[in-house]
Amino acid sequence: MKNFVEELRWRGMIHDVTPDTEEYLSNNITSGYIGFDPTADSLHIGNLVQIMTLVHFQKCGHKPIILIGGATGMIGDPSGKSKERKFLDLKVISSNQQKIRLQFEKFLNFSGETAAVIVNNNTWFNDFNLLDFLRDVGKHISVNYMTSKDSVKNRLETGISYTEFTYQLIQGYDFYWLWKNKNIKIQLGGSDQWGNILTGNELIRKIGKGDSYALTTPLITKTDGGKFGKTEDGNVWLDEKKTSPYKFYQFWINVSDNDAINFIKIFSLKNKTKIEKLIDLHTKDPHLRILQNFLADEITILVHGKFSLEVTKKTSKILFGKSEYEDLIKMNEIELESLSSAVPCVTIKRSDLSNSLISILSEDSKNQIFKSKSDVRRMINNNGLSINKKKIIDENYNLSENLLLNKFVLLQKGKKNYTFIIVE
Repeated sequence: MKNFVEELRWRGMIHDVTPDTEEYLSNNITSGYIGFDPTADSLHIGNLVQIMTLVHFQKCGHKPIILIGGATGMIGDPSGKSKERKFLDLKVISSNQQKIRLQFEKFLNFSGETAAVIVNNNTWFNDFNLLDFLRDVGKHISVNYMTSKDSVKNRLETGISYTEFTYQLIQGYDFYWLWKNKNIKIQLGGSDQWGNILTGNELIRKIGKGDSYALTTPLITKTDGGKFGKTEDGNVWLDEKKTSPYKFYQFWINVSDNDAINFIKIFSLKNKTKIEKLIDLHTKDPHLRILQNFLADEITILVHGKFSLEVTKKTSKILFGKSEYEDLIKMNEIELESLSSAVPCVTIKRSDLSNSLISILSEDSKNQIFKSKSDVRRMINNNGLSINKKKIIDENYNLSENLLLNKFVLLQKGKKNYTFIIVE
């Protein structure tokens, strides 16, 4: 059995850990859990740190438990938040739960002795009477204890509702319930959850008179100060409908050299020897971007599959490589649709194809690609306009006779300014 704490330690994935946790996990096969509130219909790469924590936990011989917070998702965790979240209704939460559940199956093994299990805290909170909760749980945790936690203390000046104030009690009871009924000994999570997790340890100690353990991972940030997993378009999601495989892949390709050294240890499943070798090669020749390419390949396959990676690489080659018209016309519809997710995309009516190229691309199009006809002519005269990877030298070019699969066009202005056109 591998040492779970040691595995996380060399990967830089430990922020806080309770005493005796490493000794306990080294001598016992056990169950541990992480909670995920279904506040969105997809997980994002900010959740990946916790997912990878569960993956390593399982690989070290332990049993991972995923708690999807059907109950806590109705309240909202104040940890790391400057204002209260909007409440979600039961129908939305239920739908989100189902979609998130499917995403975990890409990472964890749900069969065998260490099979992952998904639980929902609505199971034990649905019929919990408020007065019983206050008597059986609330009396064991003092207000002084609760206000000392950063998740509450950081909000006292700006204001925190009683609803969010009690969140740590509810999460703490989750841990107690799972400890008592499922023999779960350790809760894992991000460092912002440390206070909530310790509340669970406290309830187990006071009510259950037993031992429990806790471990948190650092919150991941980028070296430039930007928030990990955030782009101009928002979160990088695991759902391909919210973030295309191409954009997902490009996020990892474009991380900085310093971030790549950090991220490869956190998000790759390769062993220490392999990762240290990759880091050494990267350090010697950073311009080759060895870590970024390796990381992008591995994580894209893990989240979206090998086929999506192949399509993504073809898309990248068309946009940034030395590709020609012959490469483009060999692409199938799925591959061309990948292009549409990678660059600005406009639609035109098939009836518009009877107009001149200059009219289609300028004022006659509702989705103006050029501001004026003169802009189009200037681009053609300067040899700067390409359609489907072919330079356009004649403003009388017939677009309708040069569609890809009779409905797509890849237009290029200059070297890297693309627009994908769909003919409806």
